[in-house]
Amino acid sequence: MSLSVGFGLVIPSSLLASKVTRLESQSYASEAKLPIHPRRTLQCMITEPSQTIDRKIDRRSASYQPSIWDYNYVQSLNSKYAGDEDLKWAAMLKEDVKTMLDQVVDPLDGLGIIDDLQRLGVFYHFEDEIKRILESTYNHTNEGWDTDKDLQTTSLKFRLLRQHGYTISEDVFKNFKDEIGNFKTCLCEDIKGLLYLYEASYFSLEGERILEEARDFTTKNLKKILKRKDMIDDEDLAILVSHALEVPTHWRMQRLEARWFIDMYERRPNLSPTLLQLAKLDFNMVQATHQEDLKHMSRWWNNTGLGQKLSFARDRLMENFLWAIGLDFKPQISYFRKNMTIVTSLITTIDDVYDVYGTLDELERFTNAVERWDLNEMEHLPAYMKICFLALFNSINEMGYDTLKEQGVHIIPYLQKMWTDLCKSFLVEAKWYYSRYTPSFEEYMNNGWMSASATVILAHAYVLCTNPISKEGLKCVEKYPDLIRCSATIFRLANDLATSTDEMERGEIPKSIQCYMHETGASEKDARKHMKYLIDEAWKKMNEARVENGSLFSRAFIGVTENLARMAQCTYQYGDGHGAQGPETRDRVKSLLINPIPLFYNQLEETA
Repeated sequence: MSLSVGFGLVIPSSLLASKVTRLESQSYASEAKLPIHPRRTLQCMITEPSQTIDRKIDRRSASYQPSIWDYNYVQSLNSKYAGDEDLKWAAMLKEDVKTMLDQVVDPLDGLGIIDDLQRLGVFYHFEDEIKRILESTYNHTNEGWDTDKDLQTTSLKFRLLRQHGYTISEDVFKNFKDEIGNFKTCLCEDIKGLLYLYEASYFSLEGERILEEARDFTTKNLKKILKRKDMIDDEDLAILVSHALEVPTHWRMQRLEARWFIDMYERRPNLSPTLLQLAKLDFNMVQATHQEDLKHMSRWWNNTGLGQKLSFARDRLMENFLWAIGLDFKPQISYFRKNMTIVTSLITTIDDVYDVYGTLDELERFTNAVERWDLNEMEHLPAYMKICFLALFNSINEMGYDTLKEQGVHIIPYLQKMWTDLCKSFLVEAKWYYSRYTPSFEEYMNNGWMSASATVILAHAYVLCTNPISKEGLKCVEKYPDLIRCSATIFRLANDLATSTDEMERGEIPKSIQCYMHETGASEKDARKHMKYLIDEAWKKMNEARVENGSLFSRAFIGVTENLARMAQCTYQYGDGHGAQGPETRDRVKSLLINPIPLFYNQLEETA
């Protein structure tokens, strides 16, 4: 038997039986001997039957549908917003916006512009200008917040400063409470102020009672206002309120929010034409970059053969790429997105190996192969697992090679450890399934935050978006600090809220909702309410962890941990947006990756 891989390397049985040098954790570039040639596209094909034959094994099936995104269709995607003329127009518009920001004298006047830049998705062009205005705003707070009687301004200032890592006390909202400690009822007359306070409350930390009260107060009254048409005659404001009550801005996927907000911003009577045109043009130009990234990854996925050979698994290249955009959309980091698409695609396939297809004996052998990280172990795997293991082995080694070459840091043992932890958590759930065991809620969650796969995603994200990589940072990620655990917990609970019913119908293990119901006797409605409460608590803890870890981790990595939680809530907002390919996911793919925003050059000329 031999294994053929798409870059022309054939691994015969004799090689598989030979000893392969394991890379030790403290090796450096000069010591590492990778068993594959880097920078090649991987395609695994079994050229002879495996000695482990799948017949007579009663295997499960999740009945996943084939991908609705045809390979040839993806390859045909093309954008007209990738030329030099568009670059010139964008550069001119950016200079105009920078001038607008430079002319801001009172820092408070710049806060609204910063908020718009963030929600329109063009903030990354103006990081220096934004930092300058926020620094000035923060320094101004030394004079005290007692003079801030405007709820909208105070809430916006508080939200933006906390979002960017500044330490601001919740006490700034005491001015808006009455003598007995309740928020003043007259605040309900300021609908926009209520909305801004509502958004600010989602940056609360554990134990901050004023912000908890603010959220309860604003949620109750904003819902009441929406129900009474006589209380709000501004249709656009009503749309903004409804949108926020559905999901607060802090929890939303940035790119989808930008696409939605561009349309809302265009309806404003006092909009900035320059800012609107920049947002539209930039969205389309970024979309053009994403299309090229997607086509590249579609070719990679097609070459691996995983989608064709492992028909039991989800063929979800498009959805996996959407996760990568959710983690970081910025056009200059295509390398990050491509590698994160590889990671999430491998996770999806391996998850289905454990959840759907593998026998317990096969899963134990696969887990052992990942832990040993040795090609010799492939001899003990059935044919379909050989494909899966080799794809994982080669992909991670190639990422490790790139990091060795660029930074001189050997990360393969670190990544291998993360994959081992993930596979072991998958195996725990497989053992629960085969023994028909129902874990306690605590037991389920202690394993579930790991099996959600966020830990592996964020481990790769750390090495891909950190330069220089530090040993201290690697060790911290390995220990799964609160920043990672909270993101993973949100991922797990959001997933369970959307998919547990379908998975239980397929006979899979009880999820968080069912474990909680079984242990406490709660109804499904109350159990779901409790999971949402736990998501909220995890966000509070992550809000705090993002500041505590600010000196150890880059802003880019901290942003990715938050974006992973946002992407999880987005993906599972209306059901299984990853596996089921429902209409909401299709519409999101079209709006982000296929359909540009209508934009006419005569409008650009008028703006200029």
